[in-house]
Amino acid sequence: MNLNPFRWSFRARCFLGFVLCAALIGFAIFSQMQWGLQPCPLCIFQRIAFAALGLVFLIGALHAPRSLGGRRAYSMLALVTAGIGAAISGRHVWLQHLPPDQVPACGPGLNYMMEAMPFLGVIRKVLTGSGECANVDWSFLGLSMPAWSLVWFVLLAFWALNAASTRR
Repeated sequence: MNLNPFRWSFRARCFLGFVLCAALIGFAIFSQMQWGLQPCPLCIFQRIAFAALGLVFLIGALHAPRSLGGRRAYSMLALVTAGIGAAISGRHVWLQHLPPDQVPACGPGLNYMMEAMPFLGVIRKVLTGSGECANVDWSFLGLSMPAWSLVWFVLLAFWALNAASTRR
Protein backbone atom coordinates (compact mmCIF):
# COMPACT_ATOMS: atom_id res chain seq x y z
CA MET A 1 0.00 0.00 0.00
CA ASN A 2 1.20 3.45 -0.84
CA LEU A 3 1.91 5.56 2.24
CA ASN A 4 1.27 8.84 0.43
CA PRO A 5 -2.39 9.71 1.22
CA PHE A 6 -2.57 11.91 -1.89
CA ARG A 7 -2.19 8.78 -4.01
CA TRP A 8 -4.87 6.78 -2.21
CA SER A 9 -8.15 5.77 -3.79
CA PHE A 10 -11.32 7.78 -3.26
CA ARG A 11 -12.55 5.10 -0.85
CA ALA A 12 -9.39 5.28 1.29
CA ARG A 13 -9.43 9.09 1.31
CA CYS A 14 -13.05 9.16 2.42
CA PHE A 15 -12.37 6.57 5.08
CA LEU A 16 -9.51 8.68 6.42
CA GLY A 17 -11.86 11.70 6.52
CA PHE A 18 -14.36 9.63 8.50
CA VAL A 19 -11.67 8.44 10.94
CA LEU A 20 -10.47 12.03 11.49
CA CYS A 21 -14.02 13.23 12.21
CA ALA A 22 -14.58 10.33 14.62
CA ALA A 23 -11.29 11.10 16.37
CA LEU A 24 -12.20 14.79 16.73
CA ILE A 25 -15.58 13.93 18.24
CA GLY A 26 -13.85 11.38 20.48
CA PHE A 27 -11.44 14.04 21.73
CA ALA A 28 -14.34 16.41 22.44
CA ILE A 29 -16.13 13.73 24.46
CA PHE A 30 -12.88 12.81 26.23
CA SER A 31 -12.27 16.44 27.21
CA GLN A 32 -15.83 16.65 28.52
CA MET A 33 -15.68 13.42 30.53
CA GLN A 34 -12.08 13.50 31.75
CA TRP A 35 -11.34 17.21 32.08
CA GLY A 36 -14.84 18.41 32.95
CA LEU A 37 -15.08 20.84 30.01
CA GLN A 38 -18.81 21.29 29.55
CA PRO A 39 -19.73 22.13 25.94
CA CYS A 40 -21.64 25.31 25.21
CA PRO A 41 -24.43 25.26 22.58
CA LEU A 42 -22.05 26.29 19.78
CA CYS A 43 -19.67 23.47 20.78
CA ILE A 44 -22.54 21.00 20.50
CA PHE A 45 -23.42 22.32 17.04
CA GLN A 46 -19.77 21.88 16.01
CA ARG A 47 -19.89 18.27 17.19
CA ILE A 48 -23.03 17.75 15.11
CA ALA A 49 -21.28 19.26 12.08
CA PHE A 50 -18.29 16.91 12.57
CA ALA A 51 -20.70 13.97 12.87
CA ALA A 52 -22.50 15.00 9.67
CA LEU A 53 -19.20 15.45 7.84
CA GLY A 54 -17.98 12.09 9.09
CA LEU A 55 -21.21 10.49 7.88
CA VAL A 56 -20.74 11.99 4.40
CA PHE A 57 -17.17 10.64 4.32
CA LEU A 58 -18.32 7.21 5.55
CA ILE A 59 -21.10 6.91 2.96
CA GLY A 60 -18.66 8.06 0.28
CA ALA A 61 -16.16 5.41 1.39
CA LEU A 62 -18.78 2.66 1.43
CA HIS A 63 -20.27 3.65 -1.93
CA ALA A 64 -16.94 4.52 -3.62
CA PRO A 65 -18.47 5.68 -6.91
CA ARG A 66 -16.46 4.86 -10.01
CA SER A 67 -17.56 7.90 -11.98
CA LEU A 68 -15.89 11.26 -11.58
CA GLY A 69 -19.34 12.86 -11.21
CA GLY A 70 -20.20 10.60 -8.27
CA ARG A 71 -16.93 11.35 -6.52
CA ARG A 72 -17.44 15.06 -7.08
CA ALA A 73 -20.99 14.87 -5.67
CA TYR A 74 -19.73 13.35 -2.42
CA SER A 75 -16.88 15.84 -2.26
CA MET A 76 -19.23 18.78 -2.78
CA LEU A 77 -21.58 17.46 -0.09
CA ALA A 78 -18.61 17.15 2.27
CA LEU A 79 -17.47 20.65 1.28
CA VAL A 80 -20.88 22.14 2.10
CA THR A 81 -21.01 20.29 5.43
CA ALA A 82 -17.47 21.41 6.31
CA GLY A 83 -18.40 24.96 5.30
CA ILE A 84 -21.35 24.97 7.69
CA GLY A 85 -19.10 23.63 10.46
CA ALA A 86 -16.48 26.27 9.65
CA ALA A 87 -19.12 29.00 9.81
CA ILE A 88 -20.26 27.80 13.25
CA SER A 89 -16.66 27.56 14.48
CA GLY A 90 -15.84 30.96 13.01
CA ARG A 91 -18.78 32.50 14.82
CA HIS A 92 -17.59 30.87 18.05
CA VAL A 93 -14.04 32.17 17.59
CA TRP A 94 -15.43 35.64 16.85
CA LEU A 95 -17.43 35.57 20.10
CA GLN A 96 -14.30 34.55 22.01
CA HIS A 97 -12.41 37.55 20.66
CA LEU A 98 -15.04 40.16 21.54
CA PRO A 99 -14.12 42.73 24.18
CA PRO A 100 -15.66 41.76 27.56
CA ASP A 101 -18.17 44.63 27.45
CA GLN A 102 -19.57 43.41 24.10
CA VAL A 103 -20.04 39.75 25.01
CA PRO A 104 -23.74 38.81 24.92
CA ALA A 105 -25.41 37.84 28.17
CA CYS A 106 -25.51 34.16 29.07
CA GLY A 107 -28.65 32.46 27.87
CA PRO A 108 -30.52 29.34 28.91
CA GLY A 109 -29.02 25.89 28.37
CA LEU A 110 -29.57 23.97 25.16
CA ASN A 111 -31.84 21.40 26.84
CA TYR A 112 -34.18 24.12 28.11
CA MET A 113 -34.24 25.87 24.73
CA MET A 114 -35.12 22.58 22.97
CA GLU A 115 -38.06 22.12 25.33
CA ALA A 116 -39.31 25.72 25.32
CA MET A 117 -38.66 26.96 21.78
CA PRO A 118 -39.37 25.79 18.23
CA PHE A 119 -36.43 24.12 16.49
CA LEU A 120 -35.61 27.03 14.16
CA GLY A 121 -35.78 29.41 17.11
CA VAL A 122 -33.24 27.26 18.96
CA ILE A 123 -30.88 27.33 15.97
CA ARG A 124 -31.24 31.10 15.64
CA LYS A 125 -30.64 31.62 19.37
CA VAL A 126 -27.60 29.33 19.49
CA LEU A 127 -25.98 30.92 16.44
CA THR A 128 -26.30 34.37 17.97
CA GLY A 129 -24.20 33.01 20.84
CA SER A 130 -24.22 33.72 24.51
CA GLY A 131 -21.76 34.69 27.20
CA GLU A 132 -20.84 31.10 28.00
CA CYS A 133 -19.69 30.65 24.38
CA ALA A 134 -17.15 33.46 24.82
CA ASN A 135 -15.27 31.64 27.59
CA VAL A 136 -11.98 30.00 26.66
CA ASP A 137 -11.63 26.97 28.93
CA TRP A 138 -8.92 25.14 26.97
CA SER A 139 -6.21 26.05 24.53
CA PHE A 140 -3.35 24.30 22.77
CA LEU A 141 -0.56 26.14 20.97
CA GLY A 142 -2.43 29.39 21.58
CA LEU A 143 -5.66 28.27 19.89
CA SER A 144 -8.93 27.54 21.67
CA MET A 145 -10.96 24.43 20.95
CA PRO A 146 -13.32 26.30 18.56
CA ALA A 147 -10.28 27.68 16.72
CA TRP A 148 -8.92 24.17 16.34
CA SER A 149 -12.35 23.07 15.10
CA LEU A 150 -12.21 25.83 12.48
CA VAL A 151 -8.75 24.66 11.40
CA TRP A 152 -9.98 21.06 11.10
CA PHE A 153 -13.11 22.03 9.15
CA VAL A 154 -10.96 23.93 6.66
CA LEU A 155 -8.46 21.06 6.36
CA LEU A 156 -11.25 18.52 5.89
CA ALA A 157 -12.88 20.73 3.25
CA PHE A 158 -9.61 20.78 1.30
CA TRP A 159 -9.29 17.02 1.82
CA ALA A 160 -12.78 16.53 0.36
CA LEU A 161 -11.89 18.67 -2.66
CA ASN A 162 -8.69 16.69 -3.12
CA ALA A 163 -10.59 13.40 -2.94
CA ALA A 164 -12.78 14.51 -5.85
CA SER A 165 -9.75 14.68 -8.12
CA THR A 166 -8.67 11.07 -7.66
CA ARG A 167 -8.86 8.73 -10.63
CA ARG A 168 -9.48 5.60 -8.53
